[in-house]
Amino acid sequence: MHELSLAEAIVGIVEEHAAGRRVTRVDVRVGRLRQVVPSALAFAFELVACETVAEGAELVVEPVAARGDCRACGARSELQSFPLGCASCGCPDLEIVSGEELCVESFEVTDARPVLEEAR
Repeated sequence: MHELSLAEAIVGIVEEHAAGRRVTRVDVRVGRLRQVVPSALAFAFELVACETVAEGAELVVEPVAARGDCRACGARSELQSFPLGCASCGCPDLEIVSGEELCVESFEVTDARPVLEEAR
């Protein structure tokens, strides 16, 4: 289950940039070609986020369609299934232009106080 390692990376990015502040929501964009199961990623995120600034945060996954530009006819196609091919001419020689993303777009924090200060 590669979703666990993806969740670890997401939490690591959030922790690095949250500067100790409590995180309530994390927005990620995930390309279809990444073969990520959103429910598995959400479950893994919940596990990995325990005892971090992201504990209890909502993970919002925005799917990104796979698209490619055909090198033979120049058409841009939304790529639905494997094997990948141009929807216009069927050529498999494509330049992938979207669908490989895995990006933490943004996250929300509750306030500017670090979590460690709240415990004092």
